[in-house]
Amino acid sequence: MKTIGQSLAPFKVEGVKPGFNLPEENGVSAFETITETSFPGKWKILYFYPKDFTFVCPTEIVAYNKLARDFEDRDAILLGGSTDNEFVKLAWRREHKDLSKLGHWQFADTTGALIDQLGIRHEAGVALRATFIVDPNNVIQHVTVNNLDVGRNPEETLRILDALQTGELCACNREVGGETL
Repeated sequence: MKTIGQSLAPFKVEGVKPGFNLPEENGVSAFETITETSFPGKWKILYFYPKDFTFVCPTEIVAYNKLARDFEDRDAILLGGSTDNEFVKLAWRREHKDLSKLGHWQFADTTGALIDQLGIRHEAGVALRATFIVDPNNVIQHVTVNNLDVGRNPEETLRILDALQTGELCACNREVGGETL
């Protein structure tokens, strides 16, 4: 599994833009390819869930969505995804009233290349419930991984982002085990 201090390698997933419920609205596509170079200068919160149309996932997605503006205020892009395709994500948005016009990005890792790069594929072939906080230089700064049926607390993700960003601003050096950090 990729861990803290490692960089994201090149990847490509299909993104579903915030606010869309249909593949095209007002002549604008709901889809955009997302790569490791998307969103330059931004922190990225990548959160994975096993499958669309499951019972735990909407609760987490809605909870993350309630904090979407808070993440934006911290120059962070919120990206939630699974191995289901982009059309399934839009269908889920249309079928589940709490996901309608979702205010943050979703992504479809249909080949599983990103979950394999990160080392979070469950033996059932789906992503574990993992969260990666990635800095603007594409370096992983935080990782949590839960089993398939254990939900997360998005407020904790926001708290950790705050701590990481505060630590980034700290000009002090600390010595740990004889090394200056």
